Order: sequence, then structure tokens, then C-alpha cells
Amino acid sequence: MVVPAGFLAVFFVYPVVTIIVEGLGSDGLRRLGELPGRASFRSVAWFTLWQAVVSTVLTILVALPGAHLLARRRFRGKALLRAATTVPFVLPTVVVGGAFLAVFERLGLDDGPMRLTRTVGAILLAHVFFNVAVVLRTVGTFWGDLDPRSGEQARVLGATPWQAFRWVTLPALRPAVAAAASIVFLFCFTSFGVVLVLGGPARATLETEVWRHAVSRGDLASATAVALVQLAAVVATVV
Repeated sequence: MVVPAGFLAVFFVYPVVTIIVEGLGSDGLRRLGELPGRASFRSVAWFTLWQAVVSTVLTILVALPGAHLLARRRFRGKALLRAATTVPFVLPTVVVGGAFLAVFERLGLDDGPMRLTRTVGAILLAHVFFNVAVVLRTVGTFWGDLDPRSGEQARVLGATPWQAFRWVTLPALRPAVAAAASIVFLFCFTSFGVVLVLGGPARATLETEVWRHAVSRGDLASATAVALVQLAAVVATVV
């Protein structure tokens, strides 16, 4: 217990407490009070929120069919496929961002009317790529434990496959979908490497703003103020 507690104290509690103390200092409070009045900050905050929401919705929509496949179908190589789906989640974000840029260049999507480089679309694609594994694991495992007879009974009573899913299976999956969506939203809301590499300076989020203020400008007070806003949003989502 001592080692885990020490690890938590050094790598989580201390940084968070330091941010809060710095942010609540006189200079930090002044910068924090100035943030809502800045149009640039409001734009960054809005982009951070809506790209996280859209990324979450797209991830759920893409992953649900795969979760059904892994939960309800038996086929050779299923265990290998399940393991392979976790690979994107453990890859370094900067490396994957660079790989996406290379793919875009190879496909001619780095320039012209179909350009994806430095666009919101690139960020959304990468977020889906990373977070599909979360939904597959969370929803797929839960789905596999559900009694399939409820949906079968709905089919016997005349429901179409879509109606059985919409009115029977989906409500039963709601807790797992909500849990997975919350996790994916947090990952997308606090995304750094993906946004920095694929979005560029024009697609800033709260996370990249903290980095820009602290590293590029050396303005730790502003960085702390933005970090406090992000921390409050994360806590509100978790609670």
C-alpha cells in the first residue's frame, strides 16, 4: 500500500495541488478572472467541447457494430481480433499523429480540396481510431453478459431486428454506453498529441493552450488559469 500511495502522491496529488495553489494566487486569480472576457479563450473552450462531443458520438456509432460482433458472434480468430483492437489505444499519440499525416500525404489528402491535414476531420478520425477500443471493451463485455432471449422474444412478437435493438437491447446497454461515452469524452476533451500534430496552431484546445502558454510563452500564470478551467470541467464530468 505504501508504494502505490507514494506513487499517487508524487505523480497525481502533488501536481494537482501545485496547479490549484498557483492558480489561486493573486496573479493566477487575476488571469483566471480575465479568461471569460477573452474571445480567443471562449473560442478555444468551445472548440474543445464540441470536438470532444462529436468525437464521442462518432466513436460510439463506429464501435457499436464491432461490440455486437465480439459479443454475439462466434468465429475463428475472435480472440486475436479482440486483442488487435486494443493496439491503437496503447500507441503514443504523437507517433499515431505522424502516421496519419504520412497516410494523408500518400493518399493525396495533404493538399487540395480533399485536404485532411491540419483539419478538424483529421482530429476526429484520430480520436475515433484511438477510442474505439474503449467502447468495444466496455460495451462488448456488457453486451456479452446480456440474456439474448429478450431480443429473440421481441422478434417472435413481430419486431424487426432494428426495432428489437432500439426498444430492447439498446435500453439494456445504456449503462455501459454511458460509461464508455464518459471515458471517451474525457480522453477527447483532454487530448494533446492528436490535436497538436493533426490540428496545428489553428485548432487549439484547452490542453494545447496550457502547453502554449507554459512552453512557448513562458506564462505560467495563464497556463495555470487555463489548467484550472480544464480541471474543473473534468471533475464536473466525472462527478
